[in-house]
Amino acid sequence: MFHDFIGKKSEKVKNVIERGAVKKFAEAIGDPHPLFVSEEYGKKSRFKQNIAPPTFPRALDYGEIEGMNLPNKGLIHGEQIYHYERPLFVGEEIYCSTEIKNYYERKGSSGELSFLVLTRRGEDNDGKTIFTEEQVVIITEAVKKELMV
Repeated sequence: MFHDFIGKKSEKVKNVIERGAVKKFAEAIGDPHPLFVSEEYGKKSRFKQNIAPPTFPRALDYGEIEGMNLPNKGLIHGEQIYHYERPLFVGEEIYCSTEIKNYYERKGSSGELSFLVLTRRGEDNDGKTIFTEEQVVIITEAVKKELMV
């Protein structure tokens, strides 16, 4: 179903790591560590500023891959792994994109499941990678039928 999308990428999208968004995210995940939310603490840290929680990239915009339309509900979160070259700093601008790395199907006890493997990345203004994210999205047979309509 998505085999033709393997290797396709979105355009890079500018994101700003906003202080208020970082604070809300940290509170939502139950980790309001002062390194994320206290300016004073951030200035005294080894980073000399606040950073975003490790899973904060989940809240960023990665653009869209032309022609690819996944539903907003019914998908299963299979796996998500982050690799950081350095932390995300509060206030910085980063550029994010998505690439379809793989697509495959497997039979399961409740029907056929489809697996969409994505690589997302965030880069600084100079194009240097800050983080990469590998994500697996599982598409159930029921959702797949909806997509085919």
